[in-house]
Amino acid sequence: MLVLTLTSPGRAADASAWDAQPHAAVRLIAGSASANADGALRAGVEMTLDRGWKTYWRYPGDAGVPPRFGFARSDNVEAVAISWPAPHGFSDGGGVSIGYTGRVIFPLRITPKDRAKPVVLRLDADFAICEKLCVPAEGAAQIELDGAASSHEAALTASEARVPKRASVGDAASLAVRGITRLTGSGRSRVLVDVAAPDGTPVEVFAEGPTADWALPVPVPVAGGRAGSRLFSFDIDGLPPGATADGATLTLTLVSPDAAIEVTTRLD
Repeated sequence: MLVLTLTSPGRAADASAWDAQPHAAVRLIAGSASANADGALRAGVEMTLDRGWKTYWRYPGDAGVPPRFGFARSDNVEAVAISWPAPHGFSDGGGVSIGYTGRVIFPLRITPKDRAKPVVLRLDADFAICEKLCVPAEGAAQIELDGAASSHEAALTASEARVPKRASVGDAASLAVRGITRLTGSGRSRVLVDVAAPDGTPVEVFAEGPTADWALPVPVPVAGGRAGSRLFSFDIDGLPPGATADGATLTLTLVSPDAAIEVTTRLD
């Protein structure tokens, strides 16, 4: 079972109480104000999971359900932007799912309607947690945000640093996409991704289509990479009815222990 420390009244400014479910719990944590002059506030959805349980990324892979975070009940909130820290793949017998274990913080950037008034952020979360079987879970939390110093700043900053950085094909970096090739033949169409990464560094690659109803396979390593390079391949499969891969915009996310990037490319 989870061992939870409830937020005391004196800490109400930087964390909500935990909303505990069987095998999981969620809460909101506050961060200090954004360093930019746009008046945005920072916070995070923190989730903890029992050992052996997992939850999912925005694209769950071959199976699973992505979390849904709603903030419609909030006060003085114009918009909430959520970021997704770098996930990992998990072999589930018949396929690979993508997500998180243990503890994860989803960073939030909140735009107030009126900077001079208090912001009360209210979360309604729906998510799935899985061990051998998957079960639905939900949680609710509330926190007042004022941009003051927070005891959770270091944890939130670390999670923000694990959000994949935007990159382009051909960037000169230790972790990069060198090139993308579309291969066709024998009634099969697939994509080959040439990844630059230091030798010996584990790398995971995930592929997403232009809309949430695309269900592309998780790319797998294949032989043939040059020194300092890896090749990953995935079939162009799982398209929604009527969709075509020609000209589609794909998003590739690369994850290593020390870096994570996100590349958007047009599949010509």
